[in-house]
Amino acid sequence: MAYYRKCIETVIEQLNKFKPEKDSPEQFLEAASTALQTLSLQKQAFILEVLSGCLEYRKLLAVVVDAFYVRAGWLCPRADYNLFEVICYLATFQLEELGFQLFCDIVRAQPVDKMHKFLGFFFNPLNLCSWIKDEWSLIYETAHVRENWIDPLMRWQPEVQELIHQLEEVMAIQPPLSKTKAKVTEPKEFNLTVPRPRAIPVPELVPVMAKSKPIPRSTYQPPKERQLLEMTKRFNRWKAEELLLKANIEEMRCAVPRSRGEPLMQDSKKKLQLHFMPRILKTPKLTFYKPSEVPVKLNTAAILREGSLYQRQVEKELQRVDTLVDGARDFSEFLQWQKEMQAKDREEELATSACRRLQGKLSREEAILARQHLAQENKQKADQKKEEMAELKQQCAERRLQEERSMKELVEQVTEVQKNVKLAQMKLLKGRRQIVQEVIEESRELLQRTIQAAKEEQKERCELVSQLRALETQPVRKGKLVDLTQIPGYGLEGEMSVVELRERLALLKETQRREEEEKRDQIIQGKRTRSQELQNTVEQISLCRAAMGRSAALRWEEKKARSAAPGTPSRDERVLELQRKIEEKVAERRRTQAALKPVSAPGPARPKPWEIH
Repeated sequence: MAYYRKCIETVIEQLNKFKPEKDSPEQFLEAASTALQTLSLQKQAFILEVLSGCLEYRKLLAVVVDAFYVRAGWLCPRADYNLFEVICYLATFQLEELGFQLFCDIVRAQPVDKMHKFLGFFFNPLNLCSWIKDEWSLIYETAHVRENWIDPLMRWQPEVQELIHQLEEVMAIQPPLSKTKAKVTEPKEFNLTVPRPRAIPVPELVPVMAKSKPIPRSTYQPPKERQLLEMTKRFNRWKAEELLLKANIEEMRCAVPRSRGEPLMQDSKKKLQLHFMPRILKTPKLTFYKPSEVPVKLNTAAILREGSLYQRQVEKELQRVDTLVDGARDFSEFLQWQKEMQAKDREEELATSACRRLQGKLSREEAILARQHLAQENKQKADQKKEEMAELKQQCAERRLQEERSMKELVEQVTEVQKNVKLAQMKLLKGRRQIVQEVIEESRELLQRTIQAAKEEQKERCELVSQLRALETQPVRKGKLVDLTQIPGYGLEGEMSVVELRERLALLKETQRREEEEKRDQIIQGKRTRSQELQNTVEQISLCRAAMGRSAALRWEEKKARSAAPGTPSRDERVLELQRKIEEKVAERRRTQAALKPVSAPGPARPKPWEIH
């Protein structure tokens, strides 16, 4: 009993040292094997085997132990977590190898009440066959969990239940802990030493602060830039108001809207009134016009474009009159023939529109027939697909049986391979150790080289800094005397002093200003002539518009009288042929619809949009 207790305690100690976020299982096992060299070979093999198994199946064991603490072991301390993991591993994976008697000795070597609680929880058939099996199936395959772990545990149920019953009897036989009346502690006063009186501290000298500079007056004054900006704003606003006033005074006559009946004298009076009483309108006065009196505002391009158009039309009409005066032929016969041909064209258009409408009806009937034939074909195809699906389901069932057999064989092969994994892991760890040592040596050499190179670079930098500081300490002559009236004397053509250059620039600016004023006067004169031309074109446009409106009204009246009594479209052979085809298709559709009625499902069906007559 003591032998197994010491082995299990050693395993628990090693598991308490393991930290999954820092340590890898392979390195931890190597460190544990070196620490257990003092023990015997039998103890060492047993401890390493249990320790490696607990690390390998840590997720499975954690599922059971965590659930035990939540459901049944809430009074058990968390320090026994690894103890329950070891017992769970031995019961699940090593029970058949150890034998039931040896397993009972290991369990009796541990605290009886804890083992009774844990084994009763773990070997409960409801827990094993329900949530433990489901949680383990999330980590490993369901078939592997059921065959290798759940079924063996269920086979050991009678012996384990007998062991639990024995532990319960032992707990009943053990005498309860006697509760002796403890002595009441009597408080005693502390023998404290009397503190010495504190000495009066020496007063510290008050430091004399240096007199600070007064706050400058510029802190409480607005900056000069803001004053300059406000001055420029006021100047720009005054200039804009002056320009607006000037524009209102010198406004052109074509820019002032007036009604048709208002004479030109009123416009000139308004202009004079504006000239004598100028003002700036802050809120423009709204004027409402009737729909027939709304003025159309045209820009310069539109006025010129429309004026040139009417000018071309007038020239063309004058040319036609000249040709008639010279003896040209009248086009009245041609116009009569043109009207007859236009009437024929209208009749042809009516016939083609009727043909187009009948062709649409014919295509609708053909689409309905095609849809009915397609429904019959789809039904036949659906029957064929059902037969094919039944055959495919049978083939899938046979294939699943074959896959299950192959998976069972594969699981057996994997269990055999896992037995030889431990030896391979030990060899791999030794190889990794050698590689790590080589890498460490190489990194040391590289570190030494980099340190030496950094020292040399630091020396070079110090030398450069000392040279730069020596250069900075040399005296430099500051300031230079410049004579603006002196010529540089570089030997170039047209050399001059700065004063002469400034005088010439002033003369150039004066000449440029004079040229700009002359150009401005020319532009103003051109604008005035253009405005007069535009006004003349506007008057011409208004006359042409009135004439064209009268001619358009006459044409509209003729067209209205002509369309009041339209002729009946002639019966065309194409129209008759299309009507005959439509009647045949309708009869065929009704016959097929009557044949499909007994096949369709009973009950009122919603009429489709293409079947509504």
